Amino acid sequence: MILVGIGGNLESPQFGPPRDILAAALPALEEESIRIVARSGWYRTEPVPLSDQPWFINAVLSVSTELGPADLLERLHSVETRFGRERSEPDAARVLDLDLLDYRGQVRHTQSLILPHPRLHRRRFVLEPIAEIAPGWRHPISGLSAAQLLARLPPGQEIERLIC
Repeated sequence: MILVGIGGNLESPQFGPPRDILAAALPALEEESIRIVARSGWYRTEPVPLSDQPWFINAVLSVSTELGPADLLERLHSVETRFGRERSEPDAARVLDLDLLDYRGQVRHTQSLILPHPRLHRRRFVLEPIAEIAPGWRHPISGLSAAQLLARLPPGQEIERLIC
């Protein structure tokens, strides 16, 4: 299983509000040989870490591809750039964010790629969508399910599933 987080909290002159941007990014991923197998619902989530920037729209995708993890990450970054993502500082507001969360359970730590995503186990906006589309998924390092990881989170990180 390959899991990709998708989110954003800024509008785009070309694509409109965040939810429209994310919807437009889905076919752009398919054009990059990244087939979407499943998509969670859309979630409205507060910024993590907490800040005064706009709330995010987030989801998690299960994808299929022949690309290896490094090439997949490169394609995800390419799609972000096409949609106007500007990398400035960590946790900054952004038009589109595509995170490689898990690649077939691999554990890697290089300068350009860390698998699984180093913060996924601490983020409700990632774990709830994973639990929705992949209840049998287990964290490659801890072996815990998304539901078990959710139960361990401290209070906070407001999240609301959008009706769509």
